[in-house]
Amino acid sequence: MSLLSVKNVSKHFGGIVANQDVSFSLNAGEIVGLIGPNGAGKTTMFNCIAGYFPPSAGEIYLNDEKISGLSPEQCAHAGIARTFQVARTFTSMSAQENVMVGAFLKNKHVATARQVANDLLEFVNLGKFKDKPAGSMTISEQRRLAVARALAVSPKLLLMDEVMAGLNPTEVKETVEVVLKIRQRGISCLIVEHVLEGIMPIANAIIVLDYGKKIADGTPQAISTNPQVIAAYLGVE
Repeated sequence: MSLLSVKNVSKHFGGIVANQDVSFSLNAGEIVGLIGPNGAGKTTMFNCIAGYFPPSAGEIYLNDEKISGLSPEQCAHAGIARTFQVARTFTSMSAQENVMVGAFLKNKHVATARQVANDLLEFVNLGKFKDKPAGSMTISEQRRLAVARALAVSPKLLLMDEVMAGLNPTEVKETVEVVLKIRQRGISCLIVEHVLEGIMPIANAIIVLDYGKKIADGTPQAISTNPQVIAAYLGVE
């Protein structure tokens, strides 16, 4: 049984078609990359899955339960968490307090939320920064902080939007190691990414969007040699 099933999803904004008849699935414990040129509809698809936009057509299921049309909070309770292209942190709050915000979704006691936050900060290699204001952290640290806060809601599926963008090779390696540890916890990851050297070696499958349509899906090796993908996105072979 698929953890996530996206079935013939389209999203229109007036006359603009952001996604058109997109279908794919993702199994428990998988890392799946969602790639494509700028404007291909990747973040719009994330927004439909996470409840920020209702699809104009089609349906989305999590563990065979329909989630399309639910609010972001309802999707979070169902088991979906996400990060954003630009790390959204509460800049004047500490790293620990930022993660506690996520933990409060399912843990109403302050002491429990604090322990969840401390454990997750260690998990993403930010334990020593728990009392540091988020606004003073580097971009790489803020992105990992956003991942920790998303994990604090105890998701089954984590949507990660360009967590490696703009990072140096060392920071990309650190982020990849965190993603692999997330998979070891049994949490599935759907990752929008342009840093192909980060996502290609670790993904179980890759989905490619272009002009809102799915043009290919398959193993990273199959995608990297697909002529249609090369023409649309990867450039000259």
